[in-house]
Amino acid sequence: MNTITPPATAPATPPATLAASRYSRGAMVFHWTIAILIILNVIGALVAEDLPKAEAAQLMGNHKAIGITILILSVGRLLWRFTHPVPPLSAGLKAWEVALAKITHALFYVLIIAIPASGWMMHSAGTGGKSVPFFGLFSYPGLPFAQDKATAGVFKEFHEVMAFAMLALLVLHVAAALKHQFIDRDGSIWRMLPGRG
Repeated sequence: MNTITPPATAPATPPATLAASRYSRGAMVFHWTIAILIILNVIGALVAEDLPKAEAAQLMGNHKAIGITILILSVGRLLWRFTHPVPPLSAGLKAWEVALAKITHALFYVLIIAIPASGWMMHSAGTGGKSVPFFGLFSYPGLPFAQDKATAGVFKEFHEVMAFAMLALLVLHVAAALKHQFIDRDGSIWRMLPGRG
């Protein structure tokens, strides 16, 4: 009597292996919260340029409050990074892709701290160290700078240049994620997304 042998199936990936290939839930929360706040702040700064002075000042007040929030979250993200293991990169990556990924991530960490910090310095130098209101709830102290428009202008240049660098990195980051998802099909896009088993 002939028997039909069922086709062989690949063994299921052990849950421990799946977990090890993904970022921790805390890292995901930091990542997406900071990313959304950065995008909101960029949009807010661009919109403020075309508003009347009073409305622009109000919007930039929110911009500064969000910037301080990004700075605090970014320091927390960095501390989380040092205290929690990072999942390994996909085994199929080429050497140049690994190097580019590491450089991009390092630059992101630098910029998410340097951009809001330079904004805080710009505000402090422009106002002589006045505090930064946080949505009318309380105020963060200003940095101990004497009021100096020239110094504030220097910090403004740094702030804007680094913001554009961040946008360029963001485009590169998204392009790489799409490449891995639709060309390489390695599933690495799920490393930083919740809800995938």
